[in-house]
Amino acid sequence: MLRIVFMGTPEFAVPTLETLLAWPGCQVVAVITAPDKPAGRGRQLQESAVKQAAVRHALPVLQPTNLKSPEFQAELRSYAADLQVVVAFRMLPEAVWNMPRLGSINIHASLLPQYRGAAPINWALIHGDTQTGVTSFFLQHEIDTGNLIYQDAVDIAAEDDFGTLYEKLKAAGAALALRSVQAIAAGQAPSIPQPALAELRPAPKLQKETGRLDFQQSAPALANLVRGLSPVPTAFTQLPDGRTLKVFKAQPLDDEEASGPDASQPGRWYTDGRTYLRLQTANGLLDLLDVQLEGKKRMPVPDFLRGINTSQVFGV
Repeated sequence: MLRIVFMGTPEFAVPTLETLLAWPGCQVVAVITAPDKPAGRGRQLQESAVKQAAVRHALPVLQPTNLKSPEFQAELRSYAADLQVVVAFRMLPEAVWNMPRLGSINIHASLLPQYRGAAPINWALIHGDTQTGVTSFFLQHEIDTGNLIYQDAVDIAAEDDFGTLYEKLKAAGAALALRSVQAIAAGQAPSIPQPALAELRPAPKLQKETGRLDFQQSAPALANLVRGLSPVPTAFTQLPDGRTLKVFKAQPLDDEEASGPDASQPGRWYTDGRTYLRLQTANGLLDLLDVQLEGKKRMPVPDFLRGINTSQVFGV
């Protein structure tokens, strides 16, 4: 039976852990996850989703602050893992990923080599892709560059945002991980170098400013940005009175309406004060559909407009 150490932190990794626990061909002997962190208004310590799952299954849990620590590495070695499975964790030092006799594999939420980095799901949506997927690969020195095991493509629907695509890829990643581990256990896993593509799209960690709507871009590009950041961390802009407005859903207007009343003024607001709220972009109007004013709840635009003084805010 294959002895596995599982490494992961967010909810995305939990179905993979649960799937491996359900397969009789392996034994998950320990789980490595992030230390508990303060969260919420009360700053109460919050356990990671993976730790909560591990505790439910009475698994040993390690929460190192330093992966290079000799004490941590000695404890990890004591579990005598044949293989480590990593899903949405963090970069591992070679002494850790090279420890098991079969090495370590990672499940990544893109079709590598595209979207190497911390936020592959977000960036696929931001770029308006119609397909992404999940990849299993063997870890090596450079992040997300190891030899490929398997890949499964996942279509991106026009209505998908980060939240819905995350759910699709979470399930796809769990199925892919099981297939990969089964192939490794049988000694039949491929190990294929990643192709050298002329154009690679990175997936760097999202910064707060990534979500700021830049109206020098086109309406379709901004609608994709909104999709890629909804429901978290969320795209945003400022109202004319300076308050922050988060945008969860938006769409470019149909072609006949897309030019806008004044295409020379990107960032100009248009509203009838009751049913619509639109912004002029460098190319077309962006129709906001679902928003949240700072300090308020998320709501559809007509509800938002009813709750503010539109003449004072927008001059209508």
